[in-house]
Amino acid sequence: MQILKLSFENINSLKGAWTIDFQAPDFRSGIFAIVGPTGSGKTTMTCAVLAALKKRGADPCAFKSGPDYIDPMFHRSALQVDSHNLDLFLSDRPTVQALYARCASGHGAAVCEGAMGFYDGQGLTTRASAWELADTLSLPVLLVVQPGGASVTLAAEIQGLVHFRKNSHISGILLNSCSEKLYKMLKDLLERETGLPVLGYLPNLPQAAVESRHLGLKTADEITDIQEKIALLADRLVMDWEKLAAVTERPCPEGGRLSSRGTASVSVRIAVARDGAFCFTYAETLDALREAGAEPVFFSPVRDAALPEGVCGLYLPGGYPELYAQALSENKTMRASIRQAVNAGLPTAAECGGFLYLGQSLEDAEGKSWPMAGVLPGAGVRAGRLVRFGYAVLTAKRDSMLFRAGENLPVHEFHHWDSTANGTAFTARKNEKMQWECGFANENFYAGFPHLYWAGTPLPGRFVRAAERYSKTKG
Repeated sequence: MQILKLSFENINSLKGAWTIDFQAPDFRSGIFAIVGPTGSGKTTMTCAVLAALKKRGADPCAFKSGPDYIDPMFHRSALQVDSHNLDLFLSDRPTVQALYARCASGHGAAVCEGAMGFYDGQGLTTRASAWELADTLSLPVLLVVQPGGASVTLAAEIQGLVHFRKNSHISGILLNSCSEKLYKMLKDLLERETGLPVLGYLPNLPQAAVESRHLGLKTADEITDIQEKIALLADRLVMDWEKLAAVTERPCPEGGRLSSRGTASVSVRIAVARDGAFCFTYAETLDALREAGAEPVFFSPVRDAALPEGVCGLYLPGGYPELYAQALSENKTMRASIRQAVNAGLPTAAECGGFLYLGQSLEDAEGKSWPMAGVLPGAGVRAGRLVRFGYAVLTAKRDSMLFRAGENLPVHEFHHWDSTANGTAFTARKNEKMQWECGFANENFYAGFPHLYWAGTPLPGRFVRAAERYSKTKG
């Protein structure tokens, strides 16, 4: 946004009315007020660093701390490779260490993006925080700082972060939305006051901004010029690469093996929904299914006419079905195909958005209700707020396809829509004071709002074995 004229009255010693015309000759060098773009924080810096490393031939890989689905989509757009989630609530330490070691192996660099504040974890603790992940994996930490109008105070804040825990792992500083002039000034100050190297900066780039919605940033696939935006970030990133290597270079860790929970005797085809409506899938979940003997077959409930031929299982992940409610509803042949297959016993797992799609109807963003697959009794409705947001522990009340009675599994919920029938097959607990019933389950079926993290659990093996049994009944 360019300011053309500014008028004011009685500001300090400037009595009376005043007008400054920024189009006058004295101001032709350009004075602008630029609003910091939404999404110009950690994800912006991470994508800039990843793209720049790839351009330099470093063959990087990416990780995301926590359960977020959207940020890894941007990593994949920058690298054209999968990004992986590492979450110390959803997984135990050995699983996280094994996933990191396996996925980082063979790459010249590994970049892990944090989540929220550095020490912010589950509830009012550091559990599953970016700091706990860095501590678990012994990762050097680069602190992304947006200076704003602070200078010495910024140094004090950084010192507080460094000394808040005995080993913070903070090894350097990156400045975001920072001019070259301010960078040079702050670099000397921050290095003197904190003892940490200031490794580089990213200028304010409104042309690289990414729009947001209720679940965070828009997905990378929705942004037609995403490659151009990321290329711009990489080109404009200023980095002392030698110093970066000096503070971050580590040997690739040797990780333990992920626990093996059984595999199918033959490969079974499992239909996996993948389009704009169903895009919340952890790469580790698909890897775990493959290792258990599954062959994921991707399809679109929005565009395709029916389920893929010859599949023995169905996985409907979360995403944004509310934004595609009309298209999903008008694809009557797909709705019928899924309803008939599920009712006939096709092993099915549906999480969050997938769960809403299996209901009777779904409200779109404007409040209009559209018929859905009709497998489950509830209607999907707008809540107007986050519903049951955050980590929880899911406890199964009875044996089913994916779970055994009394079994606990850590899960995550993040949605602004709710259902009039959430199910009663499980109890979910956030803490001692907050718990609720949820989910539907039987010997061939799981559906509910909770997002499941499958890697390192018995779920992939159980799902694939159910698909194998189904294939034999149809063979």
